[in-house]
Amino acid sequence: MNKSIINSVPSEYEVKPPSWATRVRRGLPLLMSLSVLAIVVLVSRVLQPNFFDRAVVRSNISTFLPLIMAAVGQTLVVLTGSIDLSIGGIVTLVNVVTVTLFGLLVGMDGDGPVLLALAGGLLVGILAGLVNGFLVAYLRLQAIIATFATNFVWMGLALYVLPTPGGSIPQLVYRTYRGYFLGVPVAGWLLVVTVGIWWVISRVKLGRYLYAVGGSQASAYATGIDVQRVVVAAYALCGLFAGMSGIALTADIASGDPLVGGPLTLSSITAVVIGGTRLSGGFGGAGGSIAGAIILGLIRNIIFFANVPPFYQDFVFGLIVIGALAIAAVGGVRRRSA
Repeated sequence: MNKSIINSVPSEYEVKPPSWATRVRRGLPLLMSLSVLAIVVLVSRVLQPNFFDRAVVRSNISTFLPLIMAAVGQTLVVLTGSIDLSIGGIVTLVNVVTVTLFGLLVGMDGDGPVLLALAGGLLVGILAGLVNGFLVAYLRLQAIIATFATNFVWMGLALYVLPTPGGSIPQLVYRTYRGYFLGVPVAGWLLVVTVGIWWVISRVKLGRYLYAVGGSQASAYATGIDVQRVVVAAYALCGLFAGMSGIALTADIASGDPLVGGPLTLSSITAVVIGGTRLSGGFGGAGGSIAGAIILGLIRNIIFFANVPPFYQDFVFGLIVIGALAIAAVGGVRRRSA
């Protein structure tokens, strides 16, 4: 594709620096999300005096990381105007496949190809994402229906691989995940890697194309962008992040569970919306989704430390999430009215 075609992408997606007013307008949803995050952190600190202790920070990052990775993957698909309702199923499939590969190739003592088992889990995620992308982009199935259906496929395969919860992983893996490197939690380094991958994607042609396709598929097609390939790439990358999420979840719980990833689907979408990414596509980013995922995790902690009775916890959680969504939506409303 020559430069003339690349440069014909609508001005919103061009490489030239946007104006100061445009930067402020685009950054408002993220600012609102960060404001919500600051409030949640403050409340957490009040209810949990040791909130900033090293061990607590490590525990929180390790627990939140699977959702953070899933939310970043969901963001890439949502930016194109699509959605992935099967991401929880992919995470589950990756979990049971990875645990099974550990059992077959590595063993509890870690004396075996650990990286090969982890690579196998990632490959499963990418392949599942490619299947979703093919169904949506080339067979032109509605994304919400296609991925809703494939979610049952991935969950069914997970049950076939591991019918009941069980299995185990090498101590090396979960001890490393829960440990530190250079004084920083390993999960924190994995979060940096997640952010780094998004940063690279957002600065190459594919990143611009994701926004262009989400903004208007017709306009993107008219400018020479291969819309179908962009959509498939978005789903493949979503599968990659789902694979990373599945591996992080496996390392965190140190076992396999054929139902473990189910809640991540709606949670990842909620995190994306709280983060200011527009479900219709073309606007947002992974930074807000990461903030949204952390907000959801901290809300659960707040409910626990506030001693809310178990019977009312889901009710209270829903009310708080609605409030967070309402605050985050203020940026989107102002942006549309500008």
